[in-house]
Amino acid sequence: MRTYYFDTQDGLPVRDHRGIEFATAHEAIGHSKEIAERLRGDKRKRDKALAVVVLDESGTELHRESVYPDAP
Repeated sequence: MRTYYFDTQDGLPVRDHRGIEFATAHEAIGHSKEIAERLRGDKRKRDKALAVVVLDESGTELHRESVYPDAP
């Protein structure tokens, strides 16, 4: 199992220092989609730049999931 980190970013990143273990990067990316869905529930801030960024143990960005891809 590898540890993956899920930063949120809307200009400045909010770092995930704990991470979560997943067997595959595919599972970690699926988790980022779940996080983005939860964040969409907060209708107060519809910032097109808001994203969940998946990083591996070395800090390499594997995926960027936009929270509001259709926001103006």
